[in-house]
Amino acid sequence: MTETLPDRRDAPATAALTAPRPPDGDVHGLVNAVVYRDGKRLADIPVEEAGSFAQRPGHVVWIGLYEPDHELLAAVQRQFALHPLAIEDAEKAHQQPKLEQYGDTLFVVARTAQMVDGRVAFGETHLFVGHGYVVSVRHGASRSYADIRRRCEASPDMLIQGEDYILYSVLDFVVDNYAPVLEAITEEVEQIEDRVLENSLGTESIERLYTLRRDLLRLRNAAGPLVDVCQRLEHSKLTAIDPNLQPLFRDVTDHIKRVQSEIDTLREVLAFAFEAGLMVGQMQQTVITRRLAAWAAILAVPTAVAGIYGMNFKHMPELDWVWGYYVVVGGILASCSALFWWFRRVGWL
Repeated sequence: MTETLPDRRDAPATAALTAPRPPDGDVHGLVNAVVYRDGKRLADIPVEEAGSFAQRPGHVVWIGLYEPDHELLAAVQRQFALHPLAIEDAEKAHQQPKLEQYGDTLFVVARTAQMVDGRVAFGETHLFVGHGYVVSVRHGASRSYADIRRRCEASPDMLIQGEDYILYSVLDFVVDNYAPVLEAITEEVEQIEDRVLENSLGTESIERLYTLRRDLLRLRNAAGPLVDVCQRLEHSKLTAIDPNLQPLFRDVTDHIKRVQSEIDTLREVLAFAFEAGLMVGQMQQTVITRRLAAWAAILAVPTAVAGIYGMNFKHMPELDWVWGYYVVVGGILASCSALFWWFRRVGWL
């Protein structure tokens, strides 16, 4: 007997970086609730029926949530008997990347990142993976997972592998979205390097260097723990992961390690740019100090002569000499000219 279900279409994919909000009238935080059979999309379903479909052979339920309220999470928990501690983590967010197992259910936390107004904004994705179901809960800055759903639905021969393939697809998507962030930072770092070479690195650029280094450190802390998560998914004897699909997570691990390498390289470049900026500033100060010292030495000659002839001595023979004034002034000019020539020669002026 063929099952007939009310068909609702997915929320339309948008080019915006932030996730789409559910339409008016829908449950707050619910983006999708879809059941698949043998790798093919069957229909959209209410959350209240998700548990019964997940128990049917060959069926997989994929529920997508974005900043859900407590009532919606409680409804999902009742459908799949999810652990209360995991539900509490998914509701409050602010978790570090990790992998935990509650009975036959895996609970995975991954950190997402994207550029917002020149800063790296971070979000979180919480994944509940069990037999016949995947629940993704997104918080904060994150791209919509509509693209993942479309790619999976376009490859039913892969989607037929069930919840394990969906888990891999989501983690791979999260890691791949670190790349645009690194590209944006790399482009800005190159511009800062050019300003360093042009000796035009100002206070704002120094502050930006510090901000970028701090954001890169936060990005590394967000991406780094995923290596351990994926390695555990690849090698551990987890009951919820098909051993035939475990090698897929090796590819995600390689991507994360490449991201870590790029982050370390960018942080070193920023450190060198910061040091170069300080050195350029010190060199400019040194040049200014030399110039001031050179002019001070030149002006010291007439000052010393004026000081000598300003003393109140009664007997100064050269004062009565007809050519005394011209000789003194000529000597001052000659001395100052000689000092000026010498300082120009050594590069102080």
